[in-house]
Amino acid sequence: MNKEFDYVIIGAGIAGCSLAYFLGKYSKSILLIDRNSQVAFGASGAAGAFLSPLLGKPNDFKDLITKSLIFSTNFYKNLGEELISNCGVCRIPKNEEDADKFESYKPYMDFEYTSMNDGYFFEIGSQVTPSLICEKLTKNIEKKLSYNVGKLEQKENSIWIINDEIYAKNIILTTGADVKHIKEEYFDIRGVWGQKIDVSTTTQTNINYHKECSVSKASKIENTNLFKVSIGATHHKFNCDKNICNYCIETANINACSRCYNDSIINNDSAKLIALANDIIKLENVEVINVKIGARASSNDYFPMLGLLVDSAKSIEKYPHLLNGTHIKNSMLETINNLYVINGVGGRGFVLSPYLANELVEYIINNKEIEDNLTTHRLFKRWAKRQKNKVIGKK
Repeated sequence: MNKEFDYVIIGAGIAGCSLAYFLGKYSKSILLIDRNSQVAFGASGAAGAFLSPLLGKPNDFKDLITKSLIFSTNFYKNLGEELISNCGVCRIPKNEEDADKFESYKPYMDFEYTSMNDGYFFEIGSQVTPSLICEKLTKNIEKKLSYNVGKLEQKENSIWIINDEIYAKNIILTTGADVKHIKEEYFDIRGVWGQKIDVSTTTQTNINYHKECSVSKASKIENTNLFKVSIGATHHKFNCDKNICNYCIETANINACSRCYNDSIINNDSAKLIALANDIIKLENVEVINVKIGARASSNDYFPMLGLLVDSAKSIEKYPHLLNGTHIKNSMLETINNLYVINGVGGRGFVLSPYLANELVEYIINNKEIEDNLTTHRLFKRWAKRQKNKVIGKK
């Protein structure tokens, strides 16, 4: 029997799980779908899940990270003190040039800090465990895992149908680098592949560190004299033509994949991460005990994307002067009915996602306006201007 839901969320990473949690305060008719066999298995599972301040001079992106960090840290603590390790983080400059930058950032620090060794210690620095957080967030949410959404279409009555069997009044895509269900050219996402490793070591680290990689506080491995430490993450961009092959992005349980992200890359990345970690703190008797890989999704301006999707064809048909750069209010643009997104959280998914999920739910349920620099409208307007330039360039 076909079943209808008020909300179907496609993608069970930290964005989708956070969204399910906040929507669950208003609705019991929610389905969370993921092609993987577990929540937080893809990019979220491969994340170091470190919560750390963004250093720099004032700008809109730094402001977003700061308020998201405050929101998310408090959110995780309230969700369960056992789910977050609030041990602080030592941020260490990579070189002299980086040290000079750190020095110039001092007047603009958003959080209290103290000098430590060659870096700066921030008490707010934390880490969470992706699987535990996402399982807690979705404890009371109906799920359909190991399920691939091959067909997604909307009927004239605005009801969405998935694979001809699941009906939804609203669809929310939290699919990260896999944007096959978003048929809009302006929605430009870059997949940056990364690897996180857990190692066993006889060295006990007492705080988190960040230099060229992040190193976690150690946790004791039961019945041994060893500790588990997480190290992450690497960065790779594969020059795949997504119009021809999107194999790795669309593959379930990607840690078993060996097409692009093969054993050679995994082994080299593991060695690289251990070397970078040892440049921060010497880890003795190290053995790799777990490897996770995934593609972090970033937009072309580094801001996330939130809210309804702009319908580019209908918007340009209605306002052709958009191609001339004419300003149009966001509220006047045509959008795709009942199709929402959270995407582009990049390498700060566990900082941004709870904040963004709450903002989207407040928009959907209570009509709270979304900040302009987070909406999909900003990307559409820039894209529309470029279309005019392309036409002129061909003449």
